[in-house]
Amino acid sequence: MKMRRRKMMRVAAMVAWCAAASACAVGPTYHRPAPVISDAYKEAPPEGWKAAQPNEGIPRGSWWEVYNDPQLNELEAQVSISNQNVIAAIAQYREARDQIRIARSGVFPTVTASPSITVTHPSSTTARSSVASGVSGAVVTAASGTVVDYTLPVDVSYQADIFGSIRRSVAASTATAQASAAEIENAKLTYQAQLAQMYFQLHGLDGDADLLQRTVTAYQQSLQLTQDRFDAGVASGADVAQAKTQLETSRAELLDTGVARAQYEHAIAILVGKAPAAVGVPAAVLVMPPPPIPTGVPSALLERRPDITAAERNVAAANEQIGIAKAALFPALTLAATGGLESTSLAQWFTLPSRFWSLGPQLAATLFDGGKRRAQIDLQEAAYDASVASYRQAVLTALQQVEDQLAALRVLEQEADVQRAAVAAAEESLSIANEQYRAGTVDYLQVITTQTLAFQSERTLIDILTRRLTASVLLIEALGGGWQTTP
Repeated sequence: MKMRRRKMMRVAAMVAWCAAASACAVGPTYHRPAPVISDAYKEAPPEGWKAAQPNEGIPRGSWWEVYNDPQLNELEAQVSISNQNVIAAIAQYREARDQIRIARSGVFPTVTASPSITVTHPSSTTARSSVASGVSGAVVTAASGTVVDYTLPVDVSYQADIFGSIRRSVAASTATAQASAAEIENAKLTYQAQLAQMYFQLHGLDGDADLLQRTVTAYQQSLQLTQDRFDAGVASGADVAQAKTQLETSRAELLDTGVARAQYEHAIAILVGKAPAAVGVPAAVLVMPPPPIPTGVPSALLERRPDITAAERNVAAANEQIGIAKAALFPALTLAATGGLESTSLAQWFTLPSRFWSLGPQLAATLFDGGKRRAQIDLQEAAYDASVASYRQAVLTALQQVEDQLAALRVLEQEADVQRAAVAAAEESLSIANEQYRAGTVDYLQVITTQTLAFQSERTLIDILTRRLTASVLLIEALGGGWQTTP
């Protein structure tokens, strides 16, 4: 009884030692790399600076509602649930979560059981003989009969995580899953922004089509005026031919806008996860300028941008891989135990005398590998440095994108003011040219030139408004898609 207690105490002490040893871990402690970031945007007035704390998978929010367009709201809401690329990103996140479960299983012991019933019938012609040295003769025993062996072994194996390899594997898988969660939000933001851009570009074409339709009507009136003057002998046939050419050219341009509009409409259908035939976007002319977009401070990008969060989480995962590689330098301790029941009689199989067990630790170490493990550490350190550079580059790219769109909105707003003045001047010039042509003081070529300038000026104004709206979408995307409207 005392012997059994001593054995149990040894076993308990071994388990306690393994648990205490598991509290150690080798490898670097993770610290978030310091990004290259400014206190304020160059293209926006300074608003102060605050420290930022990245948070994976921040919901981007219904940022498109700032445009107050019900049709756009309806389309955008379908991207998150029907876009196939978003669905694929969600599936990849589920895979990453499963990798956490797989890595975490290494924390627990592995228990296996392999019950068996073995029937053995030896050959009757087989004999065992043993001859003792210095003894004359031999003793021969014939083996006969059938033997049935009933076995119920249970094996328990536990690898002590002395140097933190398993825990770092769990941490690496967790960081990868967090990066995958951020990639879901990044995919949503990317495709929602693409849809909004295409939506405004489509309606920009509607504005061009509306302008061309009004231009065709005006050119029809000019053609009728020229024809009447030709019939009265005041205008030449060349004037009539020029008026017809101008009219038919505008009609052709009007028809040509339908090609690009149809392509935008088809692309929008794919973004919402539907067949092109299932989606139709009613025609509408853009009239409202883009709403004001609060930019915040540059450090807020670390919280808002899901791609930056994903890059930072990849750095954390790479850091854990260094620890895993360093843990391979040390021995691996495995505690194995086997027990069960074994008998040649079914009636005695589950009795106490049929029990058996064994217990013992196993230490495995690689004595020589030609520098493989050291090379793996160097490999993971290089991968970590690359991930840090990618993270910092992602921050710099985000800053550039915000600055680009802020500059675009500022310049385009100024350009729109100037272009509106140009449109007003072109309309006044066209009105004067028409009056002069009716009075016979100028030829029809002057009218055509003035009409072309007026048309181009107004079309440029429509294009500027489209560019301003798409630039505002790109700014929202660069900012991460969501912001706080109150301090």
